[in-house]
Amino acid sequence: MAANERKAEPHSVCKPLFRNLTADDPEPEATEIESLCVNCGKNGITRLLLTKIPHYKDVVVMSFNCENCGFQNNEIQSGSKISEKGIKITLQISTPRDLNRQVIKSDFTSVHLPELDFEILQGSQKGEITTIEGIIDHSIEGLEQDQPRRKEEYPETAEEIDKFLTRLRDLKILSKPFTIIFKDISGNCHVENPNVPLKDSQCKITYFKRSEKENHLLGIYNENEEALLKPIQDGEHTLEDIEGEVLSFPTNCPDCNSPCETNMKLTNIPHFKEVVIMATMCEACGHRTNEVKSGGGVEPLGVKIEVTITGKEDFSRDLLKSETCYMEIPELELEVGPAALGGRFTTVEGVIAATKEQLLSSTAFMGDSTDAENVNRIEVFISQLTDILEGKRTITLILDDPAGNSFVQTLSDDGPDDKLKITKYERSFEQNEELGLNDIKVENYE
Repeated sequence: MAANERKAEPHSVCKPLFRNLTADDPEPEATEIESLCVNCGKNGITRLLLTKIPHYKDVVVMSFNCENCGFQNNEIQSGSKISEKGIKITLQISTPRDLNRQVIKSDFTSVHLPELDFEILQGSQKGEITTIEGIIDHSIEGLEQDQPRRKEEYPETAEEIDKFLTRLRDLKILSKPFTIIFKDISGNCHVENPNVPLKDSQCKITYFKRSEKENHLLGIYNENEEALLKPIQDGEHTLEDIEGEVLSFPTNCPDCNSPCETNMKLTNIPHFKEVVIMATMCEACGHRTNEVKSGGGVEPLGVKIEVTITGKEDFSRDLLKSETCYMEIPELELEVGPAALGGRFTTVEGVIAATKEQLLSSTAFMGDSTDAENVNRIEVFISQLTDILEGKRTITLILDDPAGNSFVQTLSDDGPDDKLKITKYERSFEQNEELGLNDIKVENYE
């Protein structure tokens, strides 16, 4: 058997598929594939690297090089599953540092510049890692490409394009602030936050429910509704059977994407509601996670929960953070979106510790090119979270859930809990849009 055909050693089976780029792993595993060059028609080499991007997710970096004609091409694709919702990122550009923000775009990302009424449609460009300035440069290059021919055949059109190119170049010198909007139906788009882990005041992120057509573009189709709605036959499991049983099904590790098992159980939280708890343990990388989804629908009102944490007693409170819940600690200027921690059934201490662990894992594989100021900021922030977990600081933990499916345990059974404040509120149109409620038909449904 040839050397390159040998089976992998037993210890390599347990290696994560998506690994961190670190100094301890100077030669990360890259896969080389001989593939057709679209420029000259001969064969070139495509290299695939599976890796991670800090504060984002697993990605597949692809690089093509043709030795025959010199053609090169780079692409990036998400290595994670398609998100449950699409994402819309609205970014205000006002400083040169904003132009240098890194952007991860997928094949399904559209880019809109409202001030210029200019849009790059989804599918017109491949996924890539770039910057805001890089997006503008690519747009300029694309428009300039056929200008010599246009000036000969369509001089008026070419003149209008030259004027527009001037306006695009003005964006790079920041003659005035402008807005750029990214919309991605797959949810796999990311814009760097230079102030991480603090809130990005210039960036607004919203999530939206995909339409049926958008799901089809992603290759997502609904299961047979008749099979889901058919009555329970003799010998099949009833709801009572499911509630008393732990179900297991194969899945991929959310950290390294290796095959593993997820356990699921339906349970009831006292004084709250029925929820589905899912736990995953990966033998390849040791990653453990638990996720909680509401067993019921969206509540009529949103809920905002504020709990003051002064000691160990408050850390022991049970806490349910749903997958639609925003978390905030005002004293640290920390705001965590729904996707960052997902749905969790834990304690107050557990959710703060999970935030700390996520930041630690991100810091662990930041390369030499990472801004030292960002690294120092994160290290200081982690030390502040450590002080909180050790009871050295008093903070307020805020859970804001438009779906109303989050919960914090009260420590007082017979009276008001002075440290816990629960506020119900009417959702805004934007919040209903994000939850997909505006399109639900509730009248004459039959």
